[in-house]
Amino acid sequence: MIIRNMKTSDWDKVAQIYGEGIRTGYATFEQQVPTYKAWDEAHIKSCRLIAEDDGRLLGWAALSPVSGRCVYGGVGEVSVYVAAKSRGKNIGKVLLEKLIAESENNGFWTIQSGIFPENRASIALHEKAGFRFIGKRERIGKIHGVWKDNLLFEKRSDKIGID
Repeated sequence: MIIRNMKTSDWDKVAQIYGEGIRTGYATFEQQVPTYKAWDEAHIKSCRLIAEDDGRLLGWAALSPVSGRCVYGGVGEVSVYVAAKSRGKNIGKVLLEKLIAESENNGFWTIQSGIFPENRASIALHEKAGFRFIGKRERIGKIHGVWKDNLLFEKRSDKIGID
């Protein structure tokens, strides 16, 4: 398996994996895969990664900004998605570890994730990667008319000084 930067030509496979995550009902509030243009505009270009093995896309990870305000310029929101057939094989772990390194190389001092409480695998993944639980946002949004809670996790960079 290799981890590499995402290319525009990867989008169809990235979108397929994103769709698998959406269909679980506990990976994102999104209800449909966006267009590449919308996804591209919402994600930081320097922090987009692909896990690939022998030409097969196994998963992807990316950062998106948490705010347009300059004071939050070093804070990013994590997305990690693994293909259904590739789950449970540490692909998410490898992607997240590389995304952490890439975020620090690109000046991010904090990265965060909002995770549904029922997504136990994602919670465990983030905890193992050094994220800490910050709190629960109760009934923050709806999926199919059902209010959902979201757990907030964050990781501060050890490499970028926070005074």
